Amino acid sequence: MSGVTWDTFERYKQKGLDARRAGQWDSARIYLLEAARAMTELARQAQGAELQEARRQMAQRLLDLARDCQRAREENRRAPTPVRKRGGGAPTDEEAAESEGSRTGSRWLVREKPHIRFDDVAGLDEVKENIRLKMVYPVAHPDLAEKYKIKVGGGILLYGPPGTGKTMLARATAGEIDAAFFAISPADILSKWVGEAEQNIKKVFEEARSEKRAVIFIDEIEALLPARQDEGSSVMQRVVPQILQEMEGFEKRASDALMFMGATNVPWQLDPAVLRPGRFDEKVYVPLPDLPARLKMLEMYLRNRPLEDGIDLEALAVRLDGYSGADIKYICDRAATIPFLRSVATGKESVITRQILEEVICDTPPSVMPQMIQRFKEWAEQGGLRT
Repeated sequence: MSGVTWDTFERYKQKGLDARRAGQWDSARIYLLEAARAMTELARQAQGAELQEARRQMAQRLLDLARDCQRAREENRRAPTPVRKRGGGAPTDEEAAESEGSRTGSRWLVREKPHIRFDDVAGLDEVKENIRLKMVYPVAHPDLAEKYKIKVGGGILLYGPPGTGKTMLARATAGEIDAAFFAISPADILSKWVGEAEQNIKKVFEEARSEKRAVIFIDEIEALLPARQDEGSSVMQRVVPQILQEMEGFEKRASDALMFMGATNVPWQLDPAVLRPGRFDEKVYVPLPDLPARLKMLEMYLRNRPLEDGIDLEALAVRLDGYSGADIKYICDRAATIPFLRSVATGKESVITRQILEEVICDTPPSVMPQMIQRFKEWAEQGGLRT
């Protein structure tokens, strides 16, 4: 991270603390980690051992806060539901089995069949084409794939700033080929029980391979595949090799129509071993939406809502340069609440006006800072990738 300034650090820190106070654990963790990295670089630049040590301690405190956010997120998602016998008393055998099933993974491993397609995802045409080459075209043209020895499926890493539609892309991939879709979180996989996390990983891949076509999607993949030299957990020392072993199977079973998609906002935190060919064959940058994509998002999110005539959505799309898809959705949702509350208060239906949209945009700064975009470019350049 070259050229770090104190202002960069303060921006990351403030965004992280604000997100933490709001209980937005994912965003808080990302921004606090970036703040810690910025402070570590500032410590290197500092003159004098005392100032360097003070800054290193501050970076460590921010890392501790980021870890607390990760723990809070996992505790919220994994909080067990007490097993009680209907009407009170001890649990029945059936209820106890259901509780055990939740621990061993039978309840969290959910198979879906998404109905969305690539046309439902605004923009990202180059990203979609990368995915089509890996999964869609070989499935649609199996004879040609066999003739040219094109492997079906494999691993794709989707990386980029938060809120750019990585999860939606993964669901649309499954929808394009009518594949079973398994959306797994790191909290689902990890367990305090010795050996259980590895079994959970094995179960995910076994279930997916039992399908004719399947897509496994893990968001925040860096939580499962961190750089092992930076990870002291004995659980992770077993989990990382297990995932790598399963991914090695892509080469051995080239006929499997199985795609393993990971998404991350911090690709530099991944174990380098997972980035080599044969595992994540493709590293695909999912950028902020361009102008056509922003315009399509405005049309999608404002469709079927009472809208003032004559609003120039293209002009608004130009103004939203630098905003993520999640930002744009929030702006549209927020703009709709204002006339809704007026209608409730007055009993007379109101509409979303250009002025309302302009005011909401002014009150909603982009959630992704330019420094974060630069960080992705630097990481891609170091690995010889494109953004």
